[in-house]
Amino acid sequence: MKKIFSIIALSISILIISSCEDFLVKPPQGELTQSNFPQSESDLLLATNAIYNTLRNSDFHFGLFPIMDIMSDDTRKGSNPDDASAAINPYDNFTFLATESNLSRWWNALYLGVKRANVVIEYAETITMDETLKARYLGEARFLRALFYFDLVRAWGDVPLVTSTTPDLTTGRTPKADVYSLIVADLTAAAASLPLKSEYSGDNIGRATSGAAKALLAKVYLFLGDFAKARDFALEVINSGQYTLEADFADANSILGEHGTESVFEAGAFAKEGLANGGNQYGNVQGVRGTPNRGWGFNRPSVNLMNSFETNDPRLEKSVIRLGEVLDGVTILGDGLTPDETYDGSGNLIEIECYNQKVWTPGQTVDTQFGHNRRFLRYADVLLMAAEALNETGNAAQALVYLNEIRLRARNGNASLLPDISETNQSLLRDIIFNERRHELAMEGHRFWDLIRTNRATTVLGTLGFITGKNELLPIPQSELDLTGNKWSQNPGWE
Repeated sequence: MKKIFSIIALSISILIISSCEDFLVKPPQGELTQSNFPQSESDLLLATNAIYNTLRNSDFHFGLFPIMDIMSDDTRKGSNPDDASAAINPYDNFTFLATESNLSRWWNALYLGVKRANVVIEYAETITMDETLKARYLGEARFLRALFYFDLVRAWGDVPLVTSTTPDLTTGRTPKADVYSLIVADLTAAAASLPLKSEYSGDNIGRATSGAAKALLAKVYLFLGDFAKARDFALEVINSGQYTLEADFADANSILGEHGTESVFEAGAFAKEGLANGGNQYGNVQGVRGTPNRGWGFNRPSVNLMNSFETNDPRLEKSVIRLGEVLDGVTILGDGLTPDETYDGSGNLIEIECYNQKVWTPGQTVDTQFGHNRRFLRYADVLLMAAEALNETGNAAQALVYLNEIRLRARNGNASLLPDISETNQSLLRDIIFNERRHELAMEGHRFWDLIRTNRATTVLGTLGFITGKNELLPIPQSELDLTGNKWSQNPGWE
């Protein structure tokens, strides 16, 4: 299928609008030419919805396969040994190449989202309409553009900064500091113009909010090492009164918690196969393989992850699906082509057949697995960001309050499990909070980024093949370098 657009050809002669009457969950409504779109308030709604639709594009999710989790110590490739082995196994051991197609698909999907956001940001001011609603659409577009660029800058560092629908086609790679400046500016504007979560209702539930913008700002500032600002924005979200933890940890990612009290930002989906029908393949790619046939079975929880949980931490069994387990009345038998256990040459257990329970949706057929809502920002993440930033700025006592709130929910009423943390030594508490993030947010796409930003990747991933000075960034897709006539420099170590 022809690519909708490439970074080097960002002129928008045709805008493919995947719009929705009911926001994220309706099929696309058609194609409109840029010469006559958008011109009205209803057009601007369609254009804004089109940005959100990017979040369900299968290539938006790391190029289809959850490679950022697979590159961490939390998961392995998964599926059966032969399935996509040539393409995805190299992410397990850091031997992938710049020509691997996941990279170019992810890159293009992110810039597709940027393009759609730029349409709204550029054309909104030309439309006569309710100014409050216009400001909200602009805030949504800026939030989403920041979300796309945050992935781009974390994954590739210096990337082309495109803020126009008619960009300079000779645009080169922009220094990452300038990319981060745009991200911060977009999120600051979004936080000022977007409603609170409680102000949305009906078909608007799930749209970007002021709280989502502030939560993402907190995360951005953690990556920039500005703990004071990360602390301040995380605390604004906490003190807003808009969010609480789900009573049951499992519901933080399940259908019971969709757009619930813990959800800060997520992508909605219908339990129907295919983007055009409102489905999201993110859950299908990781769904149980075999019996029941729920998906492809990639992103298998690692033995290392499972062994890292504290004794009897209830989150382990609510994060991992094991063979023989019964979920929603369905017995998990698994895939006949996948070994129940895999050992290395020295007889060490290195993998068992199991699956990511966080993407599970009730059902026994493939299409029902497309209904998983991917969570991008959870309130639990905000609490842990606050704890980390408070500890780094010298307030260990308050950091413990938010850390222990996470553990209180995790132990699910059993006072004998996961006792409160009382450690106030900054260095020791730093490690405790970091480990808590691993167990609370496992397989949600955070672990690799956390290892990179805290300079732990060499120690943790070195035995898996991680090379310092190279694997902190992905290689610029070779297809993009080819389009520039190889005028762009490649990332260090990938030349």
